[in-house]
Amino acid sequence: MTRLSRRIFVLSGLAAAGAAVTPWQGARAAVPYPFKLGVASGDPASDSVVLWTRLAPSPLNADGQGGMANADVTVEWQVSTTDRFSSLVASGSVVARYADAHSVHVVAGGLAADSDYYYRFRAQGQISPVGRTRTAPAPGTFGRDLVMAFASCAHYEAGYYTAYRRMAEDNPGLILHLGDYIYEGGVGSSTVRQHVGNEIVSLADYRRRYALYKSDPDLQAAHAAAPWLVVPDDHEVENNYANMVRADSSPTLTAAQWTARRTAAYRAYYENMPLRPASAPSGNSIPLYRRVRWGQLATFHMLDTRQFRDDQACGDGWKVCADADLASRSLTGATQEAWLLDGLAQHYGTWDILGQQVFFARQYEASGAASMDAWDGYRASRSRIQTGWQQRGVRNPLVLTGDVHKSWANELKADYANPSSATIGTELVCTSITSTGNGTGSTTIPNAATNPHLKFYSDRRGYVRTTIGRSQVRADFRAVNTVTEHDAPASTVRSFVILDGQPGLQAG
Repeated sequence: MTRLSRRIFVLSGLAAAGAAVTPWQGARAAVPYPFKLGVASGDPASDSVVLWTRLAPSPLNADGQGGMANADVTVEWQVSTTDRFSSLVASGSVVARYADAHSVHVVAGGLAADSDYYYRFRAQGQISPVGRTRTAPAPGTFGRDLVMAFASCAHYEAGYYTAYRRMAEDNPGLILHLGDYIYEGGVGSSTVRQHVGNEIVSLADYRRRYALYKSDPDLQAAHAAAPWLVVPDDHEVENNYANMVRADSSPTLTAAQWTARRTAAYRAYYENMPLRPASAPSGNSIPLYRRVRWGQLATFHMLDTRQFRDDQACGDGWKVCADADLASRSLTGATQEAWLLDGLAQHYGTWDILGQQVFFARQYEASGAASMDAWDGYRASRSRIQTGWQQRGVRNPLVLTGDVHKSWANELKADYANPSSATIGTELVCTSITSTGNGTGSTTIPNAATNPHLKFYSDRRGYVRTTIGRSQVRADFRAVNTVTEHDAPASTVRSFVILDGQPGLQAG
């Protein structure tokens, strides 16, 4: 573990134990420790960042309120350039409301661009763990190279979150989470660890499930190590849902109950993520697609491929399906699609990075069957976006993907039916943190003959660590050998380099 990571974790432990550090000093209050879900930061700008925590001394209480009384609580916060908090650059207080499960979203402003900071909270006489965060470079400047990790699919029952711990130890400047932060199912047959309660449906259920997941110390370490950019996939609500259409028939829900479930899921997602107030839900929807600029180095276009999509074609699953070619079908919805293409036309940064959920490149079986839940089920939508970035002269389109529980590295083609057609972009797919268990370790690319643009595959759990610079992006596919045993080491399975102005994959 590096020195910086060790400082974060040691100070977090001291704070949790009640060891106050300057300038917060005084007797420890005789109340249960309220910061058992840790701290987080997110959505960094060049002059501000979101700071998050949620008070929950008894996180798994069935009412979803974390053991807090029905009263609002004042929470103080501090930001410093040192992890000792010897001097402050920003501070204040915010009210953690009972109605919001005592979650807080502080926009800490007035910060210097491209700078590292430490932050913490105090409530009810107790001091939170210490987190590290970072601001983006100023517009028009490149700043430092950015170490950015991305991950998805962290099924609690499938194994331990060691990959989150290893990610934190890499000292990234930014972490992207591309969906399936929680899973909605009830108690399964796992012998590793189990969910608490039945399949989640109500707001109390969702709050309690987030509390279970966020109680994990390895996940807390990853949140404390760097700011996060987050977007959900399906399991934050319900498996394979599309817009207002359910894919599951269990549990049985009326239309009104399904709407209420979706509304509760989005509300709990916002309560538990370091999102800006602009992303607060309204009714049964939540405004999550957004653009985050990282100076002149990169622009992150964070997409929502669940909330506005047309229903999966041909009944979902892997199918040979002519309807997947219909021009009317969209994975993003027309408004988000236009927003994306408009943003790509601005050329804000050297790298235009699409953070999104489902497999983007074509992936056909020999029979021609493809996944209707991925972009293959919305082929005209994918074509409009790929053609759009070509027409707008996007120099370095890079698609980041989660969902499929395997690692992939893909070259995006102007015409997938013609292997010799131009490579017009690159896709990196992270495996899961735990979902589907340990994996086989296979690196044999499935359906390789049918899809020669798919260049790498690995069936292990882990994450992708990227280093984003002016002239190249380096991608290291990191994996742990086991998630059914705790604290496994991580190794790099394969590395690639993407060169500025040369879409496609080079050996790393």
